[in-house]
Amino acid sequence: MSAKYRAWFQCFAGCDETYELDEIIYKCRRCGSLLEVRHDMEALAERSAQQWKQLFAERWRAPSGPLGSGVWGKKEWVCPRVEDRNIVSLGEGTTPLLRVESFGRRIGVPDVHVKLCGNSHTGSFKDLGLTVLVSMVQQMRAEGMDVPAVACASTGDTSAALAAYCARAGIQAVVFLPHEKISPSQLVQPVANGALTLALDTDFDGCMELVQQVCSRNDIYLANSMNSLRIEGQKTVSVEICQQLGWQVPDWVVIPGGNLGNVSALGLGFEMMHRLGLIDRLPRICCAQSTEANPLYLSYLKDFESFEPQTARKTLATAIQIGNPVSVWKAIKTLKDFGGMAEQATEDELADACAQADLSGLFTDPHTGVALAALIKLAERGDITSKDRVVVISTAHGLKFPQFKIDYHWQKLSAVRSRHANAPVELPAEYDPVVSAIFERVRG
Repeated sequence: MSAKYRAWFQCFAGCDETYELDEIIYKCRRCGSLLEVRHDMEALAERSAQQWKQLFAERWRAPSGPLGSGVWGKKEWVCPRVEDRNIVSLGEGTTPLLRVESFGRRIGVPDVHVKLCGNSHTGSFKDLGLTVLVSMVQQMRAEGMDVPAVACASTGDTSAALAAYCARAGIQAVVFLPHEKISPSQLVQPVANGALTLALDTDFDGCMELVQQVCSRNDIYLANSMNSLRIEGQKTVSVEICQQLGWQVPDWVVIPGGNLGNVSALGLGFEMMHRLGLIDRLPRICCAQSTEANPLYLSYLKDFESFEPQTARKTLATAIQIGNPVSVWKAIKTLKDFGGMAEQATEDELADACAQADLSGLFTDPHTGVALAALIKLAERGDITSKDRVVVISTAHGLKFPQFKIDYHWQKLSAVRSRHANAPVELPAEYDPVVSAIFERVRG
């Protein structure tokens, strides 16, 4: 079915260099820039926009076979090189897009949706990229290539997804983690799935530097987002959003940014739909960063004329505690193309935004809190108005960060005021104090 479609690696910086998807390569050999996956758009355009919409609707959560996945249901747009029998899927994608009306009304933007990418198998959006990458490795191994292991540097979520998909495929995963800088809930995931878990005395940027050295010298396959196969899976978030909105386009998409691969992934998804006629316009994109790890935001303040890496400081949003993101220039290009911007959030702002969103029935992680806090700021300034439809990308499930939630509600977070703290009320097991507590809350 996908034989007529073709995709390849091409230099992001504009070189004529191209490479096949089964080559173990992450940067252009001519100029050293990152690569991106390009598709034969003429072949894809032979199907009408309506035919693509119909095909995607038919595959949505299909009960059997890999094409029921939110990623592989769009296989022709993602990685037609992989044969169906080599797809490594854990039912990723097709995650809810929830309208959070009470939160929206509170901030003056009634039409706010949250895309719950954390409602995936390992609890984060990283599943979307790792299913593609590990499937490609499975295809390469099936064709006789020697790929002894797949490795990544991670602040938690990438390691969990890589370990799960490699376990599914029977491939050894190796994860490089900064020691004591990720939550226990994240750490235990690669451990449980059999990954060789290396807790290193450094930060994420140090892990990233070391994993690149190890992979380049030992033919181990690199799974970080500088590998653009990851981006192909992640771009399906954009397609799902429009599909769930009846093929309408939000006015704004707000996303937390760390290594910044997801910014360009969102852009690629929207651009592909636009080129193939499934949507008639593009949204604006805001990338939100913590004030403790904000190199993209600082570059934005200078109109992206330059970019300076930094040493990231400790933040509650551990997954985006990255000072030297590998995908920064792809992200900058995307923000420029989409009339986008960057914003930042303090520890107090992100924690408070999480608590406000949770009062709408969500259970938000601190990284999503960064995006929600940025949305609040944009609404207060009037950049986002009451007439705009906004989608916030929730990148992980709050259950991966229980200590963050506990410390907020028990008011143990430094530099956070816990305005919406709601710790248990300790009472004797007696009727009168129990009823009194209930009606005190009910009557406000």
